[in-house]
Amino acid sequence: MFGYMGRILRVDLTNGRISEQNLKEEECKMFLGGSGLATKYLFDEVPKGADPLGPDNELIFMTGPLTGTESPSAGRYCVVTKSPLTGFWGEANSGGSWGVYLKNSGFDGIVFRGISPKPVYLVIDDGKAELRDANNLWGRGVSETDRLIKEELGEEFNVACIGIAG
Repeated sequence: MFGYMGRILRVDLTNGRISEQNLKEEECKMFLGGSGLATKYLFDEVPKGADPLGPDNELIFMTGPLTGTESPSAGRYCVVTKSPLTGFWGEANSGGSWGVYLKNSGFDGIVFRGISPKPVYLVIDDGKAELRDANNLWGRGVSETDRLIKEELGEEFNVACIGIAG
């Protein structure tokens, strides 16, 4: 499939399990770009009436077919979830290099589901993914979290993280 790596990473935070799913070419054609695919997953997989802050909701990071190419704005990725504010679909679109790093790791997207019993973070290295303990990162700001992760893993890693809110 032109423009796609063909793999989605699925992370079950409740059980600490990570699996891979192959992208379906027909879905890539029908639901254009990262936003289209992520929205399709959200509507297909999150039960109606699910609590936006509960374990049945998903947090989906998705790149599109142009991510990582030389096209203008090709470093973009989207994050889709059921919004706690509206109780409906919510999407954020972001630029920078993180989406390119995700694509270069061999994945088009990541689907997080569940609630971890302890703070964890996801590391993707050389096409392999693992959850690691994040107790030392809990409650820290974005810059400090980025610095601490790169001290542990190396400067060549790219970090997507949230601030002290969670």
